[in-house]
Amino acid sequence: MKKSFNEIVNQEVPVLVDFYADWCGPCKSMAPVLKQLKSELKDTVKIIKINVDTNQSLAAKYQVQGVPTFMVFKNGKQTWRQSGMQSITQLKQVLSV
Repeated sequence: MKKSFNEIVNQEVPVLVDFYADWCGPCKSMAPVLKQLKSELKDTVKIIKINVDTNQSLAAKYQVQGVPTFMVFKNGKQTWRQSGMQSITQLKQVLSV
């Protein structure tokens, strides 16, 4: 069963949302960083990718202007947001809050 975006971000564990596009070079560069982040943090974090081209209404709701745009949600509340490439160190810091 597919969960809605709200169901996914309404969890106690931090949810890192990656708004990306298939044509975006920096988005592709972030893929191995996110994979490493998930392998290091395991179940203490949830990472989801949202394609802005196929989820335009969601991208518009969160006013995503550029890709990649990253957001962190905890218990349904947005706690952090940043556009552009992020280092694994930066991501770990915002997820450990």
